[in-house]
Amino acid sequence: MKKFLLGTVGFVALGMAAPASAADLPARPITKAPPPVIAPIYDWTGFYIGVNGGWGRSRKCWEDATDSAGVFFGFEGCHDAEGGTAGGQIGYRWQNAGFVVGVEGQGNWADFHGSNQSLAFANTTNQSRIDSFALITGQVGYAWNNVLLYVKGGGAVTNDRHRIFDTPTGVLLASSGDQTRWGGTVGVGVEVGFAQNWSAGVAYDHLFMGSQTVGFVDPAGVFFGTDRIRSDVDIVTVRVNYRFGGPVIGRY
Repeated sequence: MKKFLLGTVGFVALGMAAPASAADLPARPITKAPPPVIAPIYDWTGFYIGVNGGWGRSRKCWEDATDSAGVFFGFEGCHDAEGGTAGGQIGYRWQNAGFVVGVEGQGNWADFHGSNQSLAFANTTNQSRIDSFALITGQVGYAWNNVLLYVKGGGAVTNDRHRIFDTPTGVLLASSGDQTRWGGTVGVGVEVGFAQNWSAGVAYDHLFMGSQTVGFVDPAGVFFGTDRIRSDVDIVTVRVNYRFGGPVIGRY
């Protein structure tokens, strides 16, 4: 009986001491929640400058040919003048929500050349070449963060050269010299921002250059005849731009 009473008293005393020991323990530290993840947003607003390079093709049709006496000889045929191009562009874009508008000037060296046998004059070959072009366009597009899709349109100018050769011998019979041709252009492009202030993309342009009466002179400078030449141009370029704007911004 005595042992039972002593055991009971000891058990009660141990139970009373346990809460007191728990109360003496230090409080658990408070851990703050991690900050929310910030999603980067690419901002297309700002001036930019860049380089481009690619390929182009001009469809040249020589029609309404006349000789030095004004005698009409008719249609001479068509050919494709094609080759490489390289140049640069400069512009400004402004972004409001996802919509992007802008203006751009582009200037390129080109080597679009081609020829065909004349259908009106026996044993003569007509040759066309575009050695440069420039575009001034407005842009309207929509951006999905760092991906921009846009359409564009405006004015175009090309520098053309035309020559006539004797087919059997390859001797130059007549040339037009440099011809400045004005027209319009429409196009589409896609651009991707791959680093802060840097973007790369691909653009397609179609140039409506219309028809122009071209005068020819022989190597001695004597009037040779005229041709009415129609021209349309298709150009595909790869572009890299650097934008002088703010950095990529964040949004919670």
